[in-house]
Amino acid sequence: MTSPVARRSGVVLKVVDMPSPESSILKPDYWDDAVSQLMRRDRILKKVIPQHPDIWLTTRGNPFVTLARSIVGQQISVKAAETVWQRFLLQCGKRPTPQNIQRAGLEKLREAGLSQRKAEYILDLSAHFQEKRVHPQKWAAMDDEAVIVELTAIRGIGRWTAEMFLIFNLQRPDILPLDDVGLLKAISLHYFSGEPVSRFEAREVSQAWQPWRTVATWYLWRSLDPVPVEY
Repeated sequence: MTSPVARRSGVVLKVVDMPSPESSILKPDYWDDAVSQLMRRDRILKKVIPQHPDIWLTTRGNPFVTLARSIVGQQISVKAAETVWQRFLLQCGKRPTPQNIQRAGLEKLREAGLSQRKAEYILDLSAHFQEKRVHPQKWAAMDDEAVIVELTAIRGIGRWTAEMFLIFNLQRPDILPLDDVGLLKAISLHYFSGEPVSRFEAREVSQAWQPWRTVATWYLWRSLDPVPVEY
């Protein structure tokens, strides 16, 4: 699956922020318990997790911006995605809203460096939010699959992107993104001596991680690239 977020050296990277004193309160309340259990259950994670102390999954908490930025970054490098995003902000404001994007229109989005298709995706996303065809205020109370169904009704958002949103915006603890290139690469490297790994094999490995598959996945991503990328 091609990532709608940043990529570096062919490895899909994720929506995370380096924690600061201000963001430390955003540490998921389940994180420490999950880390403790994963290190007891899994010999690989017992080695990987201590290599990345004092960082964890954080969120900016803005559903619309998170989704817009994920679309902007599809299939392009970290550097290119950031360049396009900054141009996008010039056209739509430093804090882009659905209304600002609708006012900007297709032509200005194209001027920001978005492809025709991505510009159409962003407009469709903004229309869904503006017309209240999605219900972000309800997502926290909805189960994972219900959120995925609502998100994938938006053009440009497939299951992978919806799963990333569940992880990085809603901070759901037990998401296993089997279409994620980075996760499969990490499982291959650590559990199969670099041999290609199937979705079935990845699922088998992940059984020991439940109900903390999000946390296990996050640390395996870090094992490939230790620097969390802000997205």
